[in-house]
Amino acid sequence: MNTKIWPIVGLSFGSAVGFAGAFGGFGAFLVVLLLGVLGFLVGRIVAGELDVGEVFSSLGGRKSSSS
Repeated sequence: MNTKIWPIVGLSFGSAVGFAGAFGGFGAFLVVLLLGVLGFLVGRIVAGELDVGEVFSSLGGRKSSSS
């Protein structure tokens, strides 16, 4: 995987969140932040770096072990 692109992606996301906060207010900032995190997770799932079944099974395991 090309690791040189991630600083550019981070800069772009930070700029988008900054513009949303500056021109759209706090609500727009939160929407952009939430959609950015959601897009990041979906991208990791599509790239095969994150297994959704494993995440949910570990959450279920934690929940049942605390009971």
